[in-house]
Amino acid sequence: MGFATDCIHAGQEPDPSTGAIVTPIFQTSTYVQQGIGQHKGYEYARTQNPTRRALEKNLAALERGTDAYCYASGMAATNAVMSLIKPGQRVVVSDNVYGGTHRLFTKILAQYGVEFAFLDASDAGAFDKAAGEFAMLWIETPTNPLMKICDVAALAQAAHRRRALLVVDNTFMSPFFQRPLELGADIVVHSTTKFLNGHSDSVGGVAVVKDKGHAQWLQYYQNAAGAILSPFDSWLVLRGTKTLAVRMPRHEENGRRVATFLREHKKVKRVYWPGFTDHPGHDVHKLQSSGFGAMISFDLGAREAADRLLPALKLCSLGESLGGVETLISHPATMTHAGYTQPERDALGIGNGLVRISVGIEDSEDLVADLTRGLDAI
Repeated sequence: MGFATDCIHAGQEPDPSTGAIVTPIFQTSTYVQQGIGQHKGYEYARTQNPTRRALEKNLAALERGTDAYCYASGMAATNAVMSLIKPGQRVVVSDNVYGGTHRLFTKILAQYGVEFAFLDASDAGAFDKAAGEFAMLWIETPTNPLMKICDVAALAQAAHRRRALLVVDNTFMSPFFQRPLELGADIVVHSTTKFLNGHSDSVGGVAVVKDKGHAQWLQYYQNAAGAILSPFDSWLVLRGTKTLAVRMPRHEENGRRVATFLREHKKVKRVYWPGFTDHPGHDVHKLQSSGFGAMISFDLGAREAADRLLPALKLCSLGESLGGVETLISHPATMTHAGYTQPERDALGIGNGLVRISVGIEDSEDLVADLTRGLDAI
């Protein structure tokens, strides 16, 4: 089936009891059994839920995976994947990852004997020479918030030569633009909160796998640890994926318009968007993705400029998160990446004047007018 068809139909059949075209919200905690060991595949809602299972099948199809498992947040999905790593093993992480990922790895999991190394993975050859041995490579591409591009296929080869796993956080691109499993990755994670849901009304996460052994473990972990996605949140994400194929082109169209405007504005020092031909890694991104997305960062040079810009905006909403139909704007140094120390942010290039924008699907001329008003306040 084509991608848009899978968005609407994969994992979803009309309800057999009523014929309902939309998967129902099975808001139940348990299921009646006819006798000892006699049930219809459902026992307890932490273990199985029909609404959640429909979503998992849908997302597995969209990422071209074997199976998928949904969790209560993107970080819960990340934590579930990290349960594949044992104490004493080494995990290499592309630098400039989401602050929540960095915090989980360095402040929580490192206490349990897992070693983490953060390296620039944007040059696959140099990375391969410098990385040493590892059990897992965790990357984002583009990275959050500086939009570094990682060559998924080359890094998959580097990982597999070491008999290691490659995990890709594909939240920024969504499976509409990029499908890392087809490029050699072993596991893909998403914050379903973002583009997959698309409406800023649900928090969740998913891990999509190729290997059946990984699928069995993540299903076991999902039940054992219990950080499941609720039936209602599962239904909301299913509603979101139905329009993914029509939303993402509009996000990108608006992203291009906003990125071009920002680049041409005299008060903006630098714009980070992989769609520019001179963006580092543009050619690699173009080979492994079908588009450039709607995530943009731009540098105003100083915190004072950001402090004047952000309150002056009326349409672009200052807030955490991304990927909604509405345009969201944030200040990474004090929001998404506040968990990094100032020296760590300085080393990565996340300055106090850096602003990140998730471009929504409003009329682009209205977004440009709003940003013009904000920049005029600087």
